[in-house]
Amino acid sequence: MTANEIRQAFLDFFESKGHKIVPSAPIVLKNDPTLLFTNAGMNQFKDYFLGNQLAPYPRVADTQKCLRASGKHNDLEDVGKDTYHHTMFEMLGNWSFGDYFKNEALTWAWELLSSVYGLDPKRMYATVFEGDGQVPADEDAVNIWKQFLPESHILKCGKKDNFWEMGDQGPCGPCSEIHYDLRSDAERAQVPGHALVNRDNPLVIEIWNNVFIQYNRKADGTLETLPAKHVDTGMGLERLAVVIQGKKSNYDTDVFDYLINFVEIRFGVKYGVNAVNDIAIRVIVDHIRAIVFSIADGQMPSNNGAGYVIRRILRRAVRYAYRHFMANSPFLCDMTFLLADRFADIFPEVKAQAAFISRVIREEETSFLKTLGSGTRRFEQHVTDHPGKDITGDFAFELFDTYGFPIDLTELMAQEANLVVDVQGFKASLDKQRERSRADADKDLGDWIEVHPGMEVLFVGYDMLECQCRMRRYRAMETKGKVQYQLVLDQTPFYPEGGGQVGDSGVLQIDGESVEVVDTKKENELIVHIVNRLPKNLDGVFWARVHADRRRNTERNHSATHLLHAALRRVLGHHVMQKGSLVSPDYLRFDFSHFAKLSSDELEAVERIVNDKIQENILLNEARSLSMAQAKEAGAMMLFGEKYGEVVRMITFDPTYSNELCGGTHVLATGSMGLFKITNETAVAAGIRRIEALTGHKAIAFVDQQIKELGSIKQLLKTNKDTAKAIESLLDDKKHLESKLASFKMDRLRQQAMELAKTGEIMQGMEIVVASAPLEEVSDGKDLAYQIAQLRPEALVVLTAVIQDKPNLWVYVSKGLIAERQIDARNLIKTAAPYIQGGGGGQDFFASAGGKLASGLADAIKAIMEGLLGKV
Repeated sequence: MTANEIRQAFLDFFESKGHKIVPSAPIVLKNDPTLLFTNAGMNQFKDYFLGNQLAPYPRVADTQKCLRASGKHNDLEDVGKDTYHHTMFEMLGNWSFGDYFKNEALTWAWELLSSVYGLDPKRMYATVFEGDGQVPADEDAVNIWKQFLPESHILKCGKKDNFWEMGDQGPCGPCSEIHYDLRSDAERAQVPGHALVNRDNPLVIEIWNNVFIQYNRKADGTLETLPAKHVDTGMGLERLAVVIQGKKSNYDTDVFDYLINFVEIRFGVKYGVNAVNDIAIRVIVDHIRAIVFSIADGQMPSNNGAGYVIRRILRRAVRYAYRHFMANSPFLCDMTFLLADRFADIFPEVKAQAAFISRVIREEETSFLKTLGSGTRRFEQHVTDHPGKDITGDFAFELFDTYGFPIDLTELMAQEANLVVDVQGFKASLDKQRERSRADADKDLGDWIEVHPGMEVLFVGYDMLECQCRMRRYRAMETKGKVQYQLVLDQTPFYPEGGGQVGDSGVLQIDGESVEVVDTKKENELIVHIVNRLPKNLDGVFWARVHADRRRNTERNHSATHLLHAALRRVLGHHVMQKGSLVSPDYLRFDFSHFAKLSSDELEAVERIVNDKIQENILLNEARSLSMAQAKEAGAMMLFGEKYGEVVRMITFDPTYSNELCGGTHVLATGSMGLFKITNETAVAAGIRRIEALTGHKAIAFVDQQIKELGSIKQLLKTNKDTAKAIESLLDDKKHLESKLASFKMDRLRQQAMELAKTGEIMQGMEIVVASAPLEEVSDGKDLAYQIAQLRPEALVVLTAVIQDKPNLWVYVSKGLIAERQIDARNLIKTAAPYIQGGGGGQDFFASAGGKLASGLADAIKAIMEGLLGKV
């Protein structure tokens, strides 16, 4: 069976068992503050387990795109070094939400593996929880497995392997893993499989985990039984393919073979021949999947959050190819199209964006290859500035943090320079950074305390800005020593941060007391109100009121993003897609796919279209409960990387202009935006442009300020006519004067050169000019040295100057002296620089240095002369 056939057989099997087949959630998470990426199949169902939502189906199954490269589940540094760790992988899973439990889950697992996939029962082992002081041994699972396996194949294991927990708090329960022995019959005869289960043997591997969620872990560590029991299972497609296809490694299966073939052809290597090259090949073919799927789901490489993780993954792949295969031009971008074709049916979002994804990757590769070159030069300069000294941990960390150099690459370069790297110092610096990151992210959450228990939380904020409500539950939250509280209400007008729109603020009032709501968030699907203190009366009826002006300003900016999106597509083309946004009360920020800076004409056209739509005062058409099929038929704009349900909300401003699926709040008519004004347009990532803009009173104030500044400029220019023409004339005059000044300066340098060239002396067969000159700029030193060299083409020139109290040194060596006496300007500068407490570099014929100690110039010249005379 191919991997595609294995996946389809899994979905077909569970569909026949009454499961609803649901699509994969995006690989990048938006509403879960605890995770950057989907790292397990259960992430999108977390609210059902937490009791925040009722599951629409009691049984579901899917294949989920997962990524483990950050946080607790961080496999990144292991990828490539072995044959079974991955960053991105597919997790096949089936779930029961309060429906079936252990008997059905384990029986069906056995049926699928043994009957549908035809796996050898003699090679299968099952592990179950052995129990501890809080939870008894899972004898139910043991008895079920006895129907299919001999007792020697049923193993009891501890909490580490067979008790699953969502986190320090929350749903948890025992699990039963299924392991498979891939070894030969002879190997199995020598060592029984049960002795190698959970022993990190690459040929005795876990293939399926069945989790039985029946407890809730409280903040104090105690467990309480959940009112409903759930099943959560996960089976990695890559490992399953190894077993079914009879391979020894994930990378030997058809999940990766076509990617490996690409690398072999591209770099003229062969997988399986050289162990070091094999690691590099595995890194490349694994990482490209994580990169492509993340970009397809809307996560651009960047310098923070999830984007930083993707950039690290991409750069790790480039580094391995650069180091092992001398890859100095982009290649990962070309692999995008292989993945697009392979996953066209199951994950069509990759195929739909293949050209865009490839271009983003190409620009990232190009940029990083330049950075690698810069890092190499930085290393060489450091070695020059610290002759004979080993590489400190701090500098190795600088190369890692700034230039992306792994420690082993730094060690290799150090070895070539006969130096040693302080690896322990590097690790200490790395640990300090990680500790800072952990401290920044630390958040302690207490247990939820129920006030008026219930699951229903009604959002009424589309229609009203205040309402009566009761508190469902609350908990304490401590971040960096500051204690706040999260409140959940039975109904709320407060819009929670999401879809780029900031969360509402406002007040909760009860018994004459007002408590400020400082922010509103969405954790999974739960609307959480954040307050700095609890109200005294938690049990009564509250009056919830949103800050109206703040919300109205936010709505203007949100609706403007919809008008802007449509205008950009009209002006630039239908390749434009939203890639991110920030909608606040003060301004809007809109990121979109486009590969060129917008011209002033394009920006004017976009702005004009948006303002025309504002002037038309188009009424909002809101459809709150459309089926996905109806939304598609209406031509609604849907964003890649968003998770849409079967019922969606569509916002329309003129059916022929703007239809978007959106959960945010909007103006009732476009006219209330007043004015739209673009304030900035720039690049934020490869292939991503950003527009910042204002609406309403903020836009009017901005335009007023621009007019005021223009008036001030007119006064300074003493003109009421064409201001631009007057400024252009002023700039022309400035350019003319600068040209005359440069010509004057060059004439003066030429005169200086003629005078200084006369001071040359013949020393041991060499013509040497040693001179000092009064100079205004450092660049003048190079020009003057070249002028002297033209007048004395066989000479060696040593020139010094003190500019703004800083010593400078230039050395020029003639071609003849380089060829006949092997004199190198860089070596002379390297010898002299320490005397002026500085550093420098250059080429063999010309080098320079700058420093801090002007009084050291005489000693610097003396060191150069001694070095020269010693060469004769």
